[in-house]
Amino acid sequence: MTSLQQVKILTITARHHDQRLDNFLLSQLKGVPKSRIYKLLRSGQVRVNKGRKKPNYRVQLDDQVRIPPIRMEEKNLDEAPPYLLDKLKHCLLFEDEHLLVLNKPAGLAVHSGSNIAFGVIEILRQLRGNTDLELVHRLDRDTSGCLIIAKSRLALNALHTLFREDDGLQKIYRCILAGRWQGGEKMIDAPLLKNTLHGGERMVMVDEQGKSAKSLFTPLDYFPNATFAEVKLFTGRTHQIRVHAAHQQHPVAGDKKYGDERFNKQIKKLGFKRMYLHAYRLSFRLNNQDYNITAPLDSDWQKLQEKLNHEQ
Repeated sequence: MTSLQQVKILTITARHHDQRLDNFLLSQLKGVPKSRIYKLLRSGQVRVNKGRKKPNYRVQLDDQVRIPPIRMEEKNLDEAPPYLLDKLKHCLLFEDEHLLVLNKPAGLAVHSGSNIAFGVIEILRQLRGNTDLELVHRLDRDTSGCLIIAKSRLALNALHTLFREDDGLQKIYRCILAGRWQGGEKMIDAPLLKNTLHGGERMVMVDEQGKSAKSLFTPLDYFPNATFAEVKLFTGRTHQIRVHAAHQQHPVAGDKKYGDERFNKQIKKLGFKRMYLHAYRLSFRLNNQDYNITAPLDSDWQKLQEKLNHEQ
């Protein structure tokens, strides 16, 4: 069953000031597919102060946003199943009045989307009963580790500024790479071009026409056919570590998009099916306070390393 939502005229308050219009609509139209929201924007059915706006328009205080009638499924779209709630309950690493940091499990998306009913942010809002919580950044679904959630619009804007200034935030990852890394610590300075079609699939690729991207790879431990490494990011491009690792012929273990199919089959036979990339540490300064947060690796990593140590 579906129902037709009435026309809404919403006034922008301090909570949503300076938020992108598409993200504002996503927050107001829970359960409506992103494709439908962008279609409404392209067709001009959404109006801001009686005029058309692009998805990246940042709404301002007292803007009047018109949302047209939309057919909505008549079901509770905001209740995540108990197993997802349980999965997130024990992931908190740090919290204060401005933000909280979770150790996101691998396999859990950060937000809902196509074929994904619930992500971290929807589950967390349900657990806390707090719709003001906002994602500060993204992690790939199969990447685990530190994920920052802002508790206010003011904190969100300040943290977004830090993320835009690459030197304002130190990001350290850990990963397992296919093959034995040669040559010790190495800076990979290779520009990345987003959304390049390759075999019909949208990919990020090393390309001189792309944006600057720098990653410092440091091997921590070696196995017969793999390497445990740490990566420090100096830029924050989409899939940066995964693409840089593959560019060095040492793709991330379990990476289905950029990885080594033969190596992935090898670890799958050992009983490991996930991607081994983890946002290990975040360091930054906000409101005159220093933050240095570490997300421990789960026991699955040690088990895989023990198995790799005995592989020839």
